[in-house]
Amino acid sequence: MRIPLFHVDAFAEQPFQGNPAAICLLDSWLDDDRLRKVAAENNLSATAFVVSGKSGYELRWFTPLCEVRLCGHATLAAAHILLNQQHVPHDFVQFATRFAGTLFVRKETEHLVMDFPALTTKKLPNSPSGLAEALRLPAPPVESLEATDAYIVVLGTGDSVRQINPDFALLENLHPFVVAATARGSDADFVSRYFAPSYGVPEDPVTGSLHCALAPYWAQRLGRTNLHARQLSQRGGELWCEVRQDRVLLKGKAVLLMEGSISV
Repeated sequence: MRIPLFHVDAFAEQPFQGNPAAICLLDSWLDDDRLRKVAAENNLSATAFVVSGKSGYELRWFTPLCEVRLCGHATLAAAHILLNQQHVPHDFVQFATRFAGTLFVRKETEHLVMDFPALTTKKLPNSPSGLAEALRLPAPPVESLEATDAYIVVLGTGDSVRQINPDFALLENLHPFVVAATARGSDADFVSRYFAPSYGVPEDPVTGSLHCALAPYWAQRLGRTNLHARQLSQRGGELWCEVRQDRVLLKGKAVLLMEGSISV
């Protein structure tokens, strides 16, 4: 059995930027073991599996190690394929997901706009044990936050975020938590980095789901709902965020890099 496979760079304006994702278009669901094996074979931070449904599409995401509850860049990549390669008869797609409810992605000129749930952050009284050591922070955090199995450290400058050189083995000890760092930016409203080594993703190049928490946080701090974000990974990527009550709109571009099929 062979299934269509696409390789897309999400949150990118040209190839080899942003966050690469694999997209597999299925006629029906494979068993979970085969989904995991396909994602491991792709060896990217996320593989999106898409099945056409009665009122849209069903969507699941896998890292090389496991299924995840929400993934922004692979959703953007899947929508890019459906809207630009599969000739969907609308300028939007609707995805039913297992853990994140219904997600919508629409075309807006050259961009794709994702409609995601906003995630609340909780300020922690103290930095979690071992977190500063695992991140090898160049400066103490301004504050530490928690948001749905994620620790987020807020630093004083974007340069401090860029200078983080984490100990990935120590970060794995924080499982099931992933870790992010953020700060005000100089050429963007805010910047970030994201680390999830226990899920098979040492550093994620651009993380849409993280911005479901960061956008509301920075919107409150900066006093505005439209924000420009930049992720400071080696590949780098940009997002435009809009906070609308309990939803976050994430806007970005995507580029098709490869197209083929995989035998399962």
